[in-house]
Amino acid sequence: MDIKPTVSRRRSPLRHFNQCRSFLCGCLAALAFVAGHPAHADNVTLPDLLIGVTQGFLEFTVEDYLATTQTPGRYEIQVKQLDPRLRMPMCDKELTATLESPAQPIGRVTVRVRCDGASPWTVFVPAQVKLFRDVVVASRPLKRTGILDFEDVALRERDISQINQGYLTSVDQALGQKLTRPMVTDQVITLVYLEQAEVVRKGDQVVISASSGTLSVKMPGEALSNGGLNEQIRVKNLNSNRVIKARVIAPGQVEVAL
Repeated sequence: MDIKPTVSRRRSPLRHFNQCRSFLCGCLAALAFVAGHPAHADNVTLPDLLIGVTQGFLEFTVEDYLATTQTPGRYEIQVKQLDPRLRMPMCDKELTATLESPAQPIGRVTVRVRCDGASPWTVFVPAQVKLFRDVVVASRPLKRTGILDFEDVALRERDISQINQGYLTSVDQALGQKLTRPMVTDQVITLVYLEQAEVVRKGDQVVISASSGTLSVKMPGEALSNGGLNEQIRVKNLNSNRVIKARVIAPGQVEVAL
């Protein structure tokens, strides 16, 4: 299906300015689409006006969504062509547009353009909204069960509207995680392909650290269960033979609060 030329924007942190700019862009977009073509002919509304209204509405809506959710990145809007034979009665009121689906203006969207005039009508206009963000990808081929390190991952810009299984926006989020499947170079590392790597195993000898203010105590212990970073595991204090719960802070090291 044909599409209208893409409009791309990068979100600014100045929300109010962006919303005003988006509204202006929307008006200009609507005018641009119908420039050189009469919006109404023989008392009908032509498809180009419907596309222009949709374009302007989506620009404003996407800007507001990104500002509200504090989501950085840039977006592209592609409005699908309508049947050029479409002829709706000329509306004696301003056309209104609302997001029909989905709940968020990202990915494949449908906009309801409505006339509430003397001869009411509704047209559904399909479009595609792409949102580009820097996400974590594999920087080289990686094996299943591998533990991710700095040289294994990188940030690359991707259209997150096409990622349905979660993604990472910081390299630090991936470090120390274990892969559940092999990866190829530049493949997006999604959450379903990761699991917490076990840095302490049952039976390992560990150092138990306990601190409070300037007081710090260390004692020998034995792990009674497996655990990844920041996970709570059962540990036996070899000095007192007491079983306690401690947080894994590094391979062979756990921490408890005094």
